[in-house]
Amino acid sequence: MLTYDDALRKVGKLYGRLQERRPDIVQFDDFYEGKQPLKFASREWSEFHKDRYTGFADNWCGVPPDALNERLQVKDFRSGKTREHWEDDLWRAWEANNLSAQSSQGFLQSIVAKRSNVLVWPGRDDNPVVTWEHPATSIVQHDAANPRVRLYGLKSWVDDKTEFAVLYDSTHAYKFQRKVAETVDRKGVVAGGIILPTATAHRMVGEGNGWQPWQPNSDDGWPIRHGFDTVPLVEIPNRPRLGRGPISDIHGTVAMQNAINLLWAYLFAAADHASFPARVVMGQEPPKLPILDENGQKIGEKPVDIKELQHGRLLWLTGQNTKIGQWDAAKLDVFTNVVEIGIGHIASQTRVPAHYFIQNSGLSNVNGDTLTATETPLVKKGEEFQLFSSDPLSEVFKLMAQAQGVGSYSAAITPSSVKWKNPAIRSDAQLADALLKKRQVGYPFEYLMELEDVSPADRERILEMKRREQSDPDVAAIVDRLGNNDAYGV
Repeated sequence: MLTYDDALRKVGKLYGRLQERRPDIVQFDDFYEGKQPLKFASREWSEFHKDRYTGFADNWCGVPPDALNERLQVKDFRSGKTREHWEDDLWRAWEANNLSAQSSQGFLQSIVAKRSNVLVWPGRDDNPVVTWEHPATSIVQHDAANPRVRLYGLKSWVDDKTEFAVLYDSTHAYKFQRKVAETVDRKGVVAGGIILPTATAHRMVGEGNGWQPWQPNSDDGWPIRHGFDTVPLVEIPNRPRLGRGPISDIHGTVAMQNAINLLWAYLFAAADHASFPARVVMGQEPPKLPILDENGQKIGEKPVDIKELQHGRLLWLTGQNTKIGQWDAAKLDVFTNVVEIGIGHIASQTRVPAHYFIQNSGLSNVNGDTLTATETPLVKKGEEFQLFSSDPLSEVFKLMAQAQGVGSYSAAITPSSVKWKNPAIRSDAQLADALLKKRQVGYPFEYLMELEDVSPADRERILEMKRREQSDPDVAAIVDRLGNNDAYGV
């Protein structure tokens, strides 16, 4: 248990680390959603055109995270050879917390912004309350000597004009609050009230200090014991690297996405200025405009603004002899060809099949085996995510078991206890053919249902239906006459 001063210092340190992460998280979230500022434009081009294309984005940063996330789903939890009642209770708690949907949101956030976090809290009647937390509102500190050990966790949020922070260690939760300064720019507050920009965060009262103990009416003291034997906040990383931490699937596409957006802006400008012939006058001085007095009498002349002539698609060149010519309309396909190359680079960098990006990718008339081969890198990427996420998810299930009062079974929970849906997408015909062949070589019927990603509840229902079918003499006679018992899993 920490003293008040130690808890206050730890809140300040973790909050500072959270603030350092937030700019990257904001950028990754924005690029995923298509909020991409126009970059790389030259100063001369930007002078006339940049504001015209503000807000436009040909967003390809959303494709790689979505392509991977649609293949990620926790389908079951099982710790041993036979299914125990406490395992059923854990899975029911998973479903009761709507974690099938929460996990989909959380996995997507991890893919986009490197990580997300899961908070487990004891609920009423031994029913755990599990929430998936955004990485801009929560942070986990791991032991430097053993990264699998969680030392502290912090969750922070803003409600109206008060900011809250909850620090978690292995035994207690320390709750704090502080006032938000009146000068806080509300445009810097994202959904949920979190103030993201570091400059805005410094407008908090005390600039990192000002925290006071917060004891809600539901708490019987400060701090409160949470009932777990470890920090109840678990980080779900996206394919972490040794010594570098997790990575974002958006990070590697940002530069190419900026280039693609700029090429589209150039194309639009070219279409506007050169989609019809442009004229050129050579050998004459630029025209001049008369200067009139208040009576309409000419008192002088001034040259026509050359920029205005250029905007009118007219170029004036001086020289010895007067000539008039024109340029033909520009070819715009050179821009789209380069854009397609850029999109192809994003596909290669993110290991996403090209037909996810480009409609005319040459795969319209290919067989199923070829299509499966093109998706192999994405499937392997999904398996890699499952590999690194199974361990922290097993920690989540351990916390849920402790909240349900069956913590003695935690030792049986391992990363292999988390059962994932197959990240490979197969047609019904391909799946049926594979299951039939496995049945013919002797695989149990119940195992085949697992391969088909049948939920635990549906498996029990199907097995009961199968038992009734076998005990019905009329149905059994029909199956015998069909003479193909294996095909029906009998």
